[in-house]
Amino acid sequence: MTNAAQAHTAVDVLVIGGGPAGLAAALELRRRGVARVLVVDREAQAGGVPRHTTHSGFGVRDLHTLLSGPQYAARYVRLAEAAGVAVRTGTTATDWIGPTAVSLTSAGGIEGVEARAIILATGCRERPRAARLVPGTRPVGVLTTGALQQMVALRQLPVGRRAVVAGAEHVSFSAVLTLAHAGVATVAMTTQHTRHQTLAPLHWLTAGLRRVPVLTETRLSAIHGTPRVEAVEVTELRSGARRMLACDTVVFTGDWIADHELARRGGLAMDPATRAPRVDLALRTSVRGVFAAGNLLHGAESADVAALGGRHAALAVHSFLTTGEWPATPPIALLCQAPLRWVSPSAAEYPRRLPPRGRFILRVGELRRPADLRVSQGNRELWRQPSGRLIPNRPIHCAAHWLSQIDAKGGPITFQLA
Repeated sequence: MTNAAQAHTAVDVLVIGGGPAGLAAALELRRRGVARVLVVDREAQAGGVPRHTTHSGFGVRDLHTLLSGPQYAARYVRLAEAAGVAVRTGTTATDWIGPTAVSLTSAGGIEGVEARAIILATGCRERPRAARLVPGTRPVGVLTTGALQQMVALRQLPVGRRAVVAGAEHVSFSAVLTLAHAGVATVAMTTQHTRHQTLAPLHWLTAGLRRVPVLTETRLSAIHGTPRVEAVEVTELRSGARRMLACDTVVFTGDWIADHELARRGGLAMDPATRAPRVDLALRTSVRGVFAAGNLLHGAESADVAALGGRHAALAVHSFLTTGEWPATPPIALLCQAPLRWVSPSAAEYPRRLPPRGRFILRVGELRRPADLRVSQGNRELWRQPSGRLIPNRPIHCAAHWLSQIDAKGGPITFQLA
């Protein structure tokens, strides 16, 4: 942490990120009587990704209603502001100036803010072309789903005519729908797995109805064109055969990474599997008074799951502000064995409590037949549950009843397929 600026504004809780998790956390804190709650967001409007996700299906678990993305985002902003939450947009938290103090940068300049507690709700982002190491030329027309949705829903900008979508998970099929709304035909979707990773109805309603081929066990291996995309090269992983697909737009989808830069600059302990802050069941990080919530921890779950995680963090923050209690010893690490990739939350404190929604979220790295999910500490099995077919990019939920059996001195807890 740096001491580049002196904080001159004080709040009770600073929430960094104005998406579903951050707004839900702020709203819950105000409902519990926390006086000074400030939410900052770098976008021009608060609400997060749902602002430009125009399809329906938002709000079922948290608001108990069915809304479109923009309606859902607007509802949370309205509720938060009506509850007395201060929401500042166009404002970025750029650095730490103390354990629970940050430097904010906006059009008005640089300002220091000191808080009694901080909630990091910075979300996640899709891995762009550069991070996927896709070679070729550098033409116009290469996007992520988020950029595509903002172009179409927020700015009404033209996209192109023919697109290739790299990915075949939930958000990939949402991209196909957004492209169709913009008048763009999807030439093909690619995935390195042996099948798509979405639900059958979503596949049928988007790619199926539009007769979009899903090229399985295929990698988008190069992009060509000047000044705009003219074609992409795809490679079949089994045979190595390559072919060209003519298009003028490429959309990279999914392959989520946490927006973790601020957490790293703050010296928080990080989980190497998720590249997000390591948090215990109360969503406390390794730094006293700093919490994390939402898709920063588990990219990318649905908006209502992120919001419920924010609400869960708010309960822990309220308890911390009331009692000042913080774990004196490091939490117990939660680890995964391949093909499981990660688990969230990634640590368990003692005395134990339940994670958000009373369950753990896990992901698998490859397609697997139904198997038992086994939780153990050392040689002692704590829990076993059957799991259906395991599909990459789809959540696996693990019950948390077994937490009552953990040994505070028993070492890490391991999740594996039995």
